[in-house]
Amino acid sequence: MITQNMINVEHLEPSDISSQSPLWWGQVCIVAIEATMFSILMAAYFYVRLSVDVWPPAGDQFPHTLLPSIALLPLILSAFGSYWASQAAKKNDRTGMLLGMGLNIILATVFFVMRIIEWHSLNFNWQTDAQGSYVWAFLGLHSFDYVADLAFTIVLFFIVLSGRYAEKQRLGVHVDSVVWYFIVAIWIPIYVVIYWGPQIVETQ
Repeated sequence: MITQNMINVEHLEPSDISSQSPLWWGQVCIVAIEATMFSILMAAYFYVRLSVDVWPPAGDQFPHTLLPSIALLPLILSAFGSYWASQAAKKNDRTGMLLGMGLNIILATVFFVMRIIEWHSLNFNWQTDAQGSYVWAFLGLHSFDYVADLAFTIVLFFIVLSGRYAEKQRLGVHVDSVVWYFIVAIWIPIYVVIYWGPQIVETQ
């Protein structure tokens, strides 16, 4: 006769809205993959950048710094909206979730509109030269992640607004903040590389 050991899990909650949730760790793994991708792209950028004597290539303007620098404000503040919603999800606070996600969505949209305006002001595109390829790759990949998570946040907002905010929905609001923090944080080094790098290490 085989004896089976049993573990009593009656004391555990049916759903854990915290960093102990498997879904939370799944989001962390996604962030790790994305961070690796952007790190490889930055390493490739510097490899090419340091192999030439003239940067940016002849005919390319220095990327404008004023608008992207101003755009950092709504981007960083949007993370506070995401944090607000995450904390409200833990407390089963529907109003807090809606206000936090609403602030996140508004500020994120403002930032993205400013990005599109700046993007169109560049005098090079992805096929112009090496700088064009890298700058458009940075902007394109970050924008893809940005729009995807913004759309996810908008969907969550309307789900909670409709009155559905049980454990699964609240967990979704909580883990959404993980990716949003990453999207905000990873843009800082990319911003420095794109907009200040060519001027700080200018070689003509």
